[in-house]
Parts: sequence; structure tokens; C-alpha cells
Amino acid sequence: MSTEIHDARIASDFYGLTRLERTLPSSWYIDTAHYARELSDIWFRNWVYLCRAETLPDARSFRTFTIGGQPLLVLRDQEGQLRAFFNTCRHRGSLLCPEPEGRLPATGITCPYHAWNYRLSGELARVSSMGRPHYLPIDEVALHVVPLRIWRGFVYVNLHEPDGRFTPDTGQFVNWPLEDLVIGQRLVMRLRCNWKVFWENFNECLHCPIVHPALVGLEPIYGRGIMEERDDPDWRAHANSDDPLYKGGLRKGATTWSVDGRSLGHEFDKLTEAERRTGYHYMTSLPSHYLVLHVDHVKSTRLLPLGPEETELSTEWLFPRETLADPEVDLARICGFSSQVMAEDGRVCELVQQGLHSTAHQSGFLMPEEYEVYGFQQWVRANLRPAQP
Repeated sequence: MSTEIHDARIASDFYGLTRLERTLPSSWYIDTAHYARELSDIWFRNWVYLCRAETLPDARSFRTFTIGGQPLLVLRDQEGQLRAFFNTCRHRGSLLCPEPEGRLPATGITCPYHAWNYRLSGELARVSSMGRPHYLPIDEVALHVVPLRIWRGFVYVNLHEPDGRFTPDTGQFVNWPLEDLVIGQRLVMRLRCNWKVFWENFNECLHCPIVHPALVGLEPIYGRGIMEERDDPDWRAHANSDDPLYKGGLRKGATTWSVDGRSLGHEFDKLTEAERRTGYHYMTSLPSHYLVLHVDHVKSTRLLPLGPEETELSTEWLFPRETLADPEVDLARICGFSSQVMAEDGRVCELVQQGLHSTAHQSGFLMPEEYEVYGFQQWVRANLRPAQP
């Protein structure tokens, strides 16, 4: 799990960039060979978020996923443990489970091609060939294991780094009962843009006054094209103000991200006064996941690359169980608001992707307020291994 991009701030006083920086090359968002390099060096070597553990509730529950063309199978075994494997038969490579989700039979995992059968632990149990006892290296034909970790109900995998460090934040969000939350609504979007375009848009608010009229009405500082107090080089002039226009946080009287700023009523009871006053908190786990934590719900968004110029976004809104059991609660007040913001972001991300095709645009420039974009692009550069000759 990656640290937050906030760690890459340029200065402790003014957060903005203090010199002009160029963006990543435009070809990095389009070129198929570079995309393959990013899959190998970034997506296959970092912890990637897949799903909530609750979506695999019972023994033999399974779900399938694809990360950069790599087929994955996640299941819960008879003892209740979650396991992940490449969704590939060791015989001749057939997909084992073509369905997106379901429940495996008691006999385990059976390949639909030649009926090789595997236990839920991944060990080979049976094959259809009569000659197997004579020459098949039985200790070498178990399913290929994919390292899996669970952080507070969120399931992550790492495709090619079995010993890769998994270092989730363990204390910053301790007052949110993340393990106990359940999915209230889900939205899946396919954006016609490179995955980096979305992250870059996520990491700046210069676009907010133009693109997000409802959001800036709820977050006054976003209407100034900045994300935090010290993004303003003259922030000291308003250091004693408690106005969210200068300090950040929700507008006066608002408590959460919703169409009217009001919460759904079932708020997390262990939050501090400061956590309630701010009203929203971010956690990022590059390259695939971010959370936005509020007083009454948590929004979880997963990115998966579908190609050099296509990205899947899967967003889940997580709530306390009592919220979903309350017949008076209208989830649309929360989910509809965030869905509109995401649709607005998706639209401009696709405009960026189209514009990057210009042969005249080799790279762009970053403004001082885009220090988080710079931090993200530096993270991309640092994760790419030297190109092979």
C-alpha cells in the first residue's frame, strides 16, 4: 500500500511548487509499449485493491478480476480464509472460472476444459488423464498463488512481488469503523482516458471552479482553485480566520458530502471534533485505490487500467448497517451528489486524453497549485525501472 501523496509536499510553509515543472511526456498516456512497461513496473509490483472482504461472505464464495490482462481468482476456503490465485489452469492454461462471481461446488475448482480439479487451497486434486501417476510432477502443478492482504475489510493483491512490503496506515483513520461498514451502492464507469489522467485530475483543484459547481458550493476553498489553506502563497493574511473559504472544510452548517450538506443521521460516534469539523478526509493507495471518509459514510473508489486509453472506475459507498436498515434514509442524497462529481471529472479526463493526441503537445507545464500532481508524476517516474536496451 502506498503512502499518501501529501508526503511529497514541496515546502512546509507554502505548499505550492516553487519552480516551473514539466509534465510527463504525452506519449506516456497513449503509447502501447509504454503502457506495457507501466503494467509490468507499476501495476504488477504494487499492492492493488480488488474488493471488500464482505463481498465473499461464505465458504466457497469466489470473485474473478483482471488487472492489466492478468486473470485472477479470489475465493474463501472452507476455513473462512481468503485466498487469491491466477485464474489459470496448470494443464494448458484455460480460464478456470469464467463467471465474475459465484459459489464453488463442494468438489472444489474444476477446469471447464479438461476437468482438472483443484482444492480450495490451490492443490491439484484430480486429473482426467489415466497416465498422470507415471510422470506428472504433482508437487509442481498447484495453482499459482497471488499474495493477498486484508486491511480493515479491503482486499489487496500483489501480482509479482510476493515479499512486497504491505504498509497500510494503521492509525490515522482509527475512529472510522471501516471493518464493519457495508456496501450501500455501487457505480462502475469506463473512462476513455489513461489511468494517470484520472489520478492527476484527482490531485488538483484548479479545475474545480469550472467543472464542479455543486462541490465548490459545499467546499468553499475549492472555489478558489486550491485544496488547502497553505496552497495560497498569502495564506498568513488569513491565518486567524475560521472561514472555510480560507481554512478549508465544509461550508458553515454542512456536515457531509450530500446534495444539501446534511448527513443521513447515523454518524460515526467515535470521531473527534476536528474530524467532524473538516467533514472529509482522503486516503490514497497508489496505483489503484482511494477513500474519502465522512461523518456518516465512506466512499471507496478503485481504478483498473483497461488499456493505454481506457480506465475502469468502480466506486462503492460504505455505510453503517443501521443506515441501510433505516427506511427513512435516502442514499441518493449522498450517492447522487458524488456520482455527479465523478461524472464531471470523467468528462474532463476524456477531454484531456483526446487533446494529448496532438503531435504538437510533447508535454505540458505544472502550476504552483499542482504540487500533488507533481508528487504523483514523481511517484510514477520512481516506479519505472530503467528501460531495457
